[in-house]
Amino acid sequence: SSSRYFFATSCRSSARMGKYAREPQNPAKSCKARGSDLHVHFKNTHQSAQAIRGMALKKAKKYLEDVLDHKQAIPFTHFNGGVGRTAQAKNLALSSAGQARWPKKSIMFLLDLLRNAESNAEVKGLDVDQLEITHIQVNAARQQRRRTYRAHGRINPYMSSPCHIELILTEKDRQVARPEEEKTVAKLSYRRAAKQRSKTAVVVA
Repeated sequence: SSSRYFFATSCRSSARMGKYAREPQNPAKSCKARGSDLHVHFKNTHQSAQAIRGMALKKAKKYLEDVLDHKQAIPFTHFNGGVGRTAQAKNLALSSAGQARWPKKSIMFLLDLLRNAESNAEVKGLDVDQLEITHIQVNAARQQRRRTYRAHGRINPYMSSPCHIELILTEKDRQVARPEEEKTVAKLSYRRAAKQRSKTAVVVA
């Protein structure tokens, strides 16, 4: 499809561009993916990325697939002028005053990028089940120009708003159950020990 073509060409160009906005703290347990000049709307993609920031990889993919099926929605906390309200926004973590959308094209690009990063993680030998999104960023790219023809022979600009997307997945440390420590008996002071002895003596008497 056309979206996959744009995504593939952009990933190849991003390899030449190089730098990420942030580097992972532990590169050995992290993997990256990036797309540049993607032909998808910046504002919708920005809000979609905010919704999955900090999620586990599997949870984020499930959430985005549910959005495609209209089972869940993407909350719009910014760029929300004229965005309608829906009951699906009530139970979302981000406060959006009920404003939400289902941006199909943005979701498809993010899912492709997550699958790309997941493949990179498998190549590095990371545990895919332990991956979480520690960094995701969407920047506005240079607008692309077209024209639209108006009445009386006029011509108006008809601009598109592409974007750059980058993300970093990091393998979480496995949580090991803490061994149960032996209960230590608190050592009593001389005065408290004497009081307890006197109480037991009274009870026995």
